[in-house]
Amino acid sequence: MNNETMMTYVDHTQLKAFATWSDIQALCDEAITYKTASVCIPASYIKRIQETYGDSINICTVIGFPLGYSPTNIKISEAKTAIADGASEIDMVVNIGDIKNGDFDKVLSEISEIQKATEGHVLKVIIETCYLTEEEKIKMCEIITEAKADYIKTSTGFGTNGATMEDILLFKKHIGPDVKIKAAGGVKSVEDLANFIEAGCSRIGTSSAVKLLSGIATDSY
Repeated sequence: MNNETMMTYVDHTQLKAFATWSDIQALCDEAITYKTASVCIPASYIKRIQETYGDSINICTVIGFPLGYSPTNIKISEAKTAIADGASEIDMVVNIGDIKNGDFDKVLSEISEIQKATEGHVLKVIIETCYLTEEEKIKMCEIITEAKADYIKTSTGFGTNGATMEDILLFKKHIGPDVKIKAAGGVKSVEDLANFIEAGCSRIGTSSAVKLLSGIATDSY
């Protein structure tokens, strides 16, 4: 797989708290040059990106980020505002505490409500695999499938670990046919990028793809 093709899988990401408009502009300019799938950015920059770049860029943002424990109505409000401002894709963080408590009905209800609120747009569900047991990950595959979300996503990039090949292969075994996989965090080399794609990931969330494919060493998102 060549570099140009790999870039079309990338959600080019800048989610650091101290990201400036100059940082976001650089990200967007790279995304246009390298034809990435999207830019994944803080919601506060959506409207400015839309006003500056128009339809030349696909905007992804995050809600309930990075800890996931915002009330459902707040996540829905975040999602609706993001879409109104110009986002096409929403990456939501589940309530990890609900998962750990075994309150799976609550988790399913929340994802289903957000899916309905974002209908017509791409919804990715971040389950933060580093905090979950294998049984909990399998259960989340089942819940995300039932809720009709578009993607299961491994990580926020702000937890104790990012995507692993073991988790991608586990997802493949347990998600429904209409659910895609996004790996985030853990992409530290061109080989990692290629391996995640070849394993079945439809998206890769990383801030490092451009530098990696240019041969520049960097820390992964």
